Amino acid sequence: MLFDYNFKRYNIRVVIYMLILSAIGVLAIWSATNQNQSVVNKQILGIGVGMALAVALSLIDYHRLLSFSTIIYLACVIMLLAVLLMGKARGIARRWIVLPVIGQLQPAEFVKIGLIVFFSWYFGKYQEKKNQVSTLLIGAFLFAVPAVLILEQPNLSTTLVTAVIIASVVFASGVSYKWILGVLAVLIPAGGLMIYMLSLGMLPFIQQYQANRILAWIDPEQYAEAYYQQENSIMAIGSGQLWGKGLSNTEIASVKNGNFLIEERTDFIFAIVGEEMGFVGAVAVIALILLIVLECLLMANRARDLQGRLICAGMATLFAFQSFANIAVATAIFPNTGLPLPLVSYGVSSLLSIYIGMGVVLNVGLQRKSKNE
Repeated sequence: MLFDYNFKRYNIRVVIYMLILSAIGVLAIWSATNQNQSVVNKQILGIGVGMALAVALSLIDYHRLLSFSTIIYLACVIMLLAVLLMGKARGIARRWIVLPVIGQLQPAEFVKIGLIVFFSWYFGKYQEKKNQVSTLLIGAFLFAVPAVLILEQPNLSTTLVTAVIIASVVFASGVSYKWILGVLAVLIPAGGLMIYMLSLGMLPFIQQYQANRILAWIDPEQYAEAYYQQENSIMAIGSGQLWGKGLSNTEIASVKNGNFLIEERTDFIFAIVGEEMGFVGAVAVIALILLIVLECLLMANRARDLQGRLICAGMATLFAFQSFANIAVATAIFPNTGLPLPLVSYGVSSLLSIYIGMGVVLNVGLQRKSKNE
């Protein structure tokens, strides 16, 4: 047989959840761009290509993919170097490369998936040595290389999200709690010290606009200009009330129509959902995200081996934390970070990377352990 799988195990629920969430994203983008058909068509094309890739990858044994982990890691580093050397810049940020036929892509989005695969392989291979200093130090170095390259773009938010994702993979690998508590004992006071140094302008690796966003979150009144977007986002979400104002509404009082939001089709797409689809639409988006995360965790629990479990755990963390971060920014729980809402925000790179990662997760689920194992 070409595919020796029991297709009764194929998690069609995840596919349905992703398609519904993507459809909501298309509607929100259509409204946020004032019915810009070219933008909407590009997003729909991205969904089609992404779903095709997800289905194809779901039929390829993930162990074959893991066998190319070293090549995947090197490809991630090379892509990030290409961004810094010849990437396309917007303002001070250099995060994109332009490829023939394919067009503009943001490699950092694909690097997240590549690092999940690589570190799942790494901690699976060295499972018996996972608590040794040498294993953890080498792993830390291997993470630091792409992390520094992403930070240099500069892209602090993606660096932090990637760090959280890899931390979840390390945790799921079963590393000793002594290491976890030790790292937390260092990070918590270090975080407080960094915030203090930030207020004094003493962190050279933090750009001024990034510092202002963090300080505006701490003291909105003093940094009102940097807090302006989040304040308008909260206003938009609250104004939608229960059922929302309707897609592409023409109300003068609409925050979107008044151009009070910037990047409403990407970073603040949740504000559009809240204003135009209301509390019901916002809860529907959150519920779909939660269902996808839960399905990833269930597949992790029933994975045939540690590497499959780590892949599912990594993707669950990516989906959960990045979604939380995007919504937290829109509601001013987090500083303004500039992260997309998975499958909802406009952006083909983010869209394709999520579908690719979920395709691998679907294959892990397809090879899950039976109840008798």
